[in-house]
Formats: sequence, structure tokens, C-alpha cells
Amino acid sequence: MIEATPIEQDVVRTFDLLGGKATISTPVRNSMEAHDLLMTGLPVLALLHLIERIDLPSAESGFEKAIGISLRTLQRRRKDAATNLSVEQGNRTWKFAEILGRATEVFGSKEEAEAWMTRPAIGLDQRKPLDLMATTAGVEAVEDYLTRIEFGVYT
Repeated sequence: MIEATPIEQDVVRTFDLLGGKATISTPVRNSMEAHDLLMTGLPVLALLHLIERIDLPSAESGFEKAIGISLRTLQRRRKDAATNLSVEQGNRTWKFAEILGRATEVFGSKEEAEAWMTRPAIGLDQRKPLDLMATTAGVEAVEDYLTRIEFGVYT
């Protein structure tokens, strides 16, 4: 049996956080399948699944900015959950789920990962990881900081 690479494990973990087969009809096992899914449009159901399973107050936490969807738009999307997100919204949703999944691995629980995302971090100039996730540069900073934490370099 061939063991999955770390990247494939990240992809599968992200797919599962977004509801897996229950919300996404096409299996996603690697980066190319994730790319194809995001280009055709991540189902709104996947985002709704993620939102229902995280404990972040949307308006206060910066979650809306991180995903790129306002609370009002999300409420409208709930009524038509059979649609797909735009490529940008799907990418941002996927990246959020990917970072949450990785943080869960690093911190040992989803609750600790969620708490970490909403607390100011020394290594991020006292900014909250969630607040930085609204831009590509911020996402890179959060991923870099998470890697440093994983290897024991906290500042």
C-alpha cells in the first residue's frame, strides 16, 4: 500500500473539513483534484458545513474577511445552497480550511486551533492569524508562523 504524501494528507484533511463526500460530490485526494474542484466552483454546501463546525463569531473574528463573503451574502447563499462559490471565494474557503486543519494538527485539537486563530500572536506583530487571512501576503505569514510553531520557534 502506498502511503500518502504530506501534501496529499493536507488535501484529504481539508476535503474532510469541508464535508467530504457529503458536500462535495467529486473525491479530492491530491492537489490537482483540488485545483479542478476550485476551478469549477466549490459548492456553497462545503462552506456552510465548515461554518457549522467551527466556533468563531463571524463578524467579530474576521472570518467574513478571511473567506471574502459578507454575512448578508452568506445568508442569501444559504437559501440557494446548491450553487457554487466563485473561484476566489472557493480558494479562500479552501485555504481557511487547510490552515485550520494544519493548526489542529499542530495544537492537538480543533478548539485550540480556533483559539489560536483569534488571539494576537507575538510572531505576527501582535496580530490575530484570522485577521491576516484576508490577503495572500497575510496567509503566507500565518502559514510561515504556523510552521515555526510546529518546529518550536515561537517568535
